[in-house]
Amino acid sequence: MQLALVIPNYNHQAAIEKTLESLAALDLHCYLVDDGSNDETRHLLISLADKYSWVTLLHHPFNRGKGAAVTTGLRAAYKDGYSHALQVDADGQHNLDDIPAMLAKAEAHPEALISGLPQYDESVPKSRFYARYLTHFWVWVETLSFDIQDSMCGFRVYPLAATEKLFLSQALGERMDFDIEVLVRLHWAGTEVIHLPTQVIYPEDGISHFQGLWDNLRISGMHTRLFFGMLKRLPQRLIKSNQDDHWSSITERGSYWGIKLLAASYKLGGHWLCRAIMYPVIFYFFLTGRSARDASLTFLKQVKNYDPEQPQLQGKVGWRQSLKHFLAFGNAALDRIDAWCDRIQLSQVDFPNRALLADQLAAGQGAVLLVSHLGNLELCRAISVHQKRVKVNVMVLTQNAENFNRVLKQLNPDSSLNLIQVTDLGPTTSMLLQQKIEDGELVVIAGDRTSSNTQGRVIYAPFMGKQAPFPQGPFILAGLLDCPVYLMFCLREQDRYRVHLETFSNTLKGPRKGRMQRLEDAVNNYSSRLEYYARREPLQWFNFFDFWRKDSEIQRTNFHGKDRTDK
Repeated sequence: MQLALVIPNYNHQAAIEKTLESLAALDLHCYLVDDGSNDETRHLLISLADKYSWVTLLHHPFNRGKGAAVTTGLRAAYKDGYSHALQVDADGQHNLDDIPAMLAKAEAHPEALISGLPQYDESVPKSRFYARYLTHFWVWVETLSFDIQDSMCGFRVYPLAATEKLFLSQALGERMDFDIEVLVRLHWAGTEVIHLPTQVIYPEDGISHFQGLWDNLRISGMHTRLFFGMLKRLPQRLIKSNQDDHWSSITERGSYWGIKLLAASYKLGGHWLCRAIMYPVIFYFFLTGRSARDASLTFLKQVKNYDPEQPQLQGKVGWRQSLKHFLAFGNAALDRIDAWCDRIQLSQVDFPNRALLADQLAAGQGAVLLVSHLGNLELCRAISVHQKRVKVNVMVLTQNAENFNRVLKQLNPDSSLNLIQVTDLGPTTSMLLQQKIEDGELVVIAGDRTSSNTQGRVIYAPFMGKQAPFPQGPFILAGLLDCPVYLMFCLREQDRYRVHLETFSNTLKGPRKGRMQRLEDAVNNYSSRLEYYARREPLQWFNFFDFWRKDSEIQRTNFHGKDRTDK
């Protein structure tokens, strides 16, 4: 990697010399671009270029804008044979101590664009901080993804070959619209965008060149162009589908920043603002998420075929019921946030046989809760944690669940979450959970999703009239823990949540002989109860993938990162 520095400058006198002094130790050639500065600044830049032999000073005869200055620097670096360029602003906002980490990331991903992900302190103007979310939203729409977490940070490492190719094919904005547009168009061209958290400050003596009216008009015009560019790309995007992938190998759509936006709007405006933002986003996911939409329709049609009198699925099942299905998922997410912010109390949840579990825990005996992705069990976990009476340990098979919990920590720092992330249910996991049970705690395991590492270790059981694969792992683990096992479902019924708790087994442990039969019996029992409650509330079924797909047909990813199909 041949790396150069690019620094655009327009009348930044106070910080530029200190910035160059800090960069000298990197021993990188620097293209310092004077974007039509006043005489005093121009003379200072000339003297600095004379002082530092590694600085090449480029001049614009008049002010053209930050984007034009960055473009001039990037193109000059590419022309001189550099493969990458690190852009640093001249005003002292960026934390230069993060440069080694950015360069290491660029070395590891030479085809990608590495961008700072701003972490602001109290110096950030609140109006600018919240205004960024409007741009974030439009960028997510324009890219049909959440890959670009922040498009306005000017602390980046550009891959120059891809950037020059873009410059030759597109005329980009030359002012404050540049940073956003170049990132979106590079993403369209297939350049990966990787973010690195970095502290950003707004110096007290800092100079802002943002022209309120004109730059906002330019940015609005840019978003309009990009939006219609997205519409041209939309048909091709809709055709794409992840139908050959296992659900756990598909990146969670929405990711951390989508959930963070939901949480920020919740803090700022409560339910009203949250819903105003959420519904358009849900509708967008409904339009673009072909595989999830197909899975929704497949499930609802199967329920209808199996139970023609289901009251929530009257008439022919089509896109309207599927959209209701998506909206139910969004509403459940808001209820989870309410619960974790302690705005839903246990008294607001019907829990008729609570004593069944309470007596078990009061005696100091732990238990396993077999749960599913039907309804909103998160509500029970949140309330239990707030009451600080029950210690709950939740098994998660993917890193996706971490996103939601990182945001919850920001909403309510007192939340005590104990997620145990595993890729497989092995002996180490068993010993860890055994200690939890002995300490009188709850262990929560979902029994309705296979892992990408299952490799055929599933048991097929009837579900809605068809054979569906269920993982062996949760039931094997429950047997190893040798403790009472309960089923729990938390469903929204007539505008209130109701918890359904059932005794599943006093223990699933038994002699080695007949072990497989016990497993099959347990899975069939679980499948039967899951089917019963899913028939009651089919729109609260939140497994948006083909639930009945045979395990042997699922395409997985091996440790070399190459796709293979298990047969």
